Amino acid sequence: MLKLLLRAALALPIAASAQTLGFGTAPQGTIGYNMGSAIAKVIAETEKLQSRVQPYSGSSAILPLVSSGELDLSVCNVLEAQEAALGAGPYNGRRQANLRVLAVIFPIHVGLFVRKDSPIRSLADIKGKRIPYGYSAQLTLNRVNQALLATAGLSEKDIVPVMVPNVARGADDFAEGKADAGFFAIGAAKVTEVDKTTGGIRFLSVPNDPQGVAAMKKIIEFAYVNEVKPSPAFAGIAEPTRLMAYDYLVVAGAHVKDEVIYKVARALHDHKAKLVESLRAFGGFNPATMHKAMPAPFHPGALKYYKEIGLLK
Repeated sequence: MLKLLLRAALALPIAASAQTLGFGTAPQGTIGYNMGSAIAKVIAETEKLQSRVQPYSGSSAILPLVSSGELDLSVCNVLEAQEAALGAGPYNGRRQANLRVLAVIFPIHVGLFVRKDSPIRSLADIKGKRIPYGYSAQLTLNRVNQALLATAGLSEKDIVPVMVPNVARGADDFAEGKADAGFFAIGAAKVTEVDKTTGGIRFLSVPNDPQGVAAMKKIIEFAYVNEVKPSPAFAGIAEPTRLMAYDYLVVAGAHVKDEVIYKVARALHDHKAKLVESLRAFGGFNPATMHKAMPAPFHPGALKYYKEIGLLK
């Protein structure tokens, strides 16, 4: 009997270390899913932390699950984190009090794209055209699109909305000819797919004049305009193109143990090359900026690591 008890006691730490983390992401084919998959692979290889990547319809569905403890990790943009932490926008009256920032990873570049041979040459030409909108499962993206349109002096009243639940459906509708322009982040597998199935796409450059940028920031204070150069990884970018950018984050629930979050932060910081192998977009990841002012609090496990390596004074 004593031997059995000893064996059971010795097995406890093993069982705990074998816990599988729930990693919620956007649908397959999106940059969010690709980010989550890349991170899951790296933390498994370097820290022996197993996670199950679970695609959902969008962040509006995922972040409440992270805050409630039903999921452990996710990726989202800074605007989504802000709205969730404050109980604003799609989370109005539903503040996600247990959402914590784990790391700032890299800026995501988004824009509207058209078919390569489209007569639409600028964002201003979008006026009166059919554009994916609604994003019932990714409500924050409505504000992102409003900010994009604002750079050209337009609003949602100037477009013909094509109601969709998420970006993947919006891209499919564009490919099927149901919309005149599509919206997505560059570098996503879905963008490459649409580029191939439609005979080529072209992202529209975002105006960078003071008035347009001010209008954009009035809607999304954390957004900025960045020029992206052509790359084999970026379908639809055949020449230097200005796009709207904002930071993407890894977030976690407050329920996740400090030592687990510490290990995830360490894996991200120390293994950028491995992340880039899985997703080229991580080429824009700067480990030195994993901690900076954010609209939601950082997880204590992450803060402990950042303090140790000098990112947090």
